[in-house]
Amino acid sequence: MTNFPKTLVISALSIATFLTTAHAADALKMELQANKVVKNSQGKSITTAASNAKSGEIIQYRATYTNTINQPISDVAVTLPIPGNMTFNGVASPATAQATTDGKNYADMPLMRKVDGKLVKVPLSEYKALRWNIKWLPANKSADVSLNTVVN
Repeated sequence: MTNFPKTLVISALSIATFLTTAHAADALKMELQANKVVKNSQGKSITTAASNAKSGEIIQYRATYTNTINQPISDVAVTLPIPGNMTFNGVASPATAQATTDGKNYADMPLMRKVDGKLVKVPLSEYKALRWNIKWLPANKSADVSLNTVVN
């Protein structure tokens, strides 16, 4: 079993938020939630609060970024790391996220690389973080980003 609160705290501490101006850094508040993704009786995926997780279960990390000032913020890049004991499963929202395998170089998903002269998809198990660009965040409004992981 994974100790969920500890994982959540570590993930929250390692969240990197890059802003275009120092002023924007003071204006943006982030809240992070980690929920288990399960199927309801109709077979539809829903999220439920969880305090622990077992190997193979899906955990969704959702970050809500709130503009706390009375003017809009533009071009905010926000990043969510993929915890070391989990593997990204390919589900992200918004789907415009970029991914990295080294924490420095980001590209559109799916990540590709050359192997024996052919372009092949990088395995999701090598993804280390996802990044989104929030182009416009109005005053006192919020934007959500999320990624789903599988517990190793």
